[in-house]
Amino acid sequence: MKVLPKVSLGAVFAALPGFLILILPLVLLVIRSFIFKDLASGESTWTIEWYHRLFQNEVLGLAVTSSLWIGFWSSAISTFLGTFAALSLARSGPFRGKSLIESLIQLPLVLPEIVMGLSLLIWFVFLSLTLGTFSVVLAHVTFSVSYVILTVRARLEGFDRSLEDAARDLGATSFQVFTRVTLPLIMPAVISGALMAFTLSFDDFLITFFVSGVGTDTLPLRVYSMIRFGVSPELNALSTVLLGVTVVLAGFGFKKSVAG
Repeated sequence: MKVLPKVSLGAVFAALPGFLILILPLVLLVIRSFIFKDLASGESTWTIEWYHRLFQNEVLGLAVTSSLWIGFWSSAISTFLGTFAALSLARSGPFRGKSLIESLIQLPLVLPEIVMGLSLLIWFVFLSLTLGTFSVVLAHVTFSVSYVILTVRARLEGFDRSLEDAARDLGATSFQVFTRVTLPLIMPAVISGALMAFTLSFDDFLITFFVSGVGTDTLPLRVYSMIRFGVSPELNALSTVLLGVTVVLAGFGFKKSVAG
């Protein structure tokens, strides 16, 4: 039987204000998504009307579809490029310019988004690239690939190369070594990097605002355009749905990590 470590009472009281500041707005958001206020009488009643209107809102539906589509492609490309870049950097010895490459990889993590968005816009205009879904995917790949590289490379730092050598001694080709030994062992990091890239893409507003063209309306851009005229109860319902999906996925991932 495992003995749980004792938690300091002072640490609990120190963390409680931050916890309440974080949780209370979310609780209020969920409550307001189920409240209908009659402007004539001023009375408030419980209802699921806002969820009914949310799922009938075609504009928000198209924005969600666009964000999912862009997030899928940007995460897929970032994962592919980032995984092989991490393998190349981890397996290669010292060479001229390696430190510069590693610094450039970490640059998107510290560069202000407004600077990155503006520079990408100038670059796309210089290339005469039509702004739209394709430009948004390229922009998202530019900053999300760094997260994939760092995540996968951290996994490779503790990788046992003797397993690959053993596979080669048994007659496996380079492709078989990669697909049957290397990739399965680094797969948790690859999946983590892909999920991180998808989340960053789905949630991004500022860079998307700069590089999106006419007709490219992602969910963050649509929400921004809606809140300029006031916070609609439909947005409360949308945020509650996204919060619920996030909690479920986080709980599933935590359960898998504990079981593993």
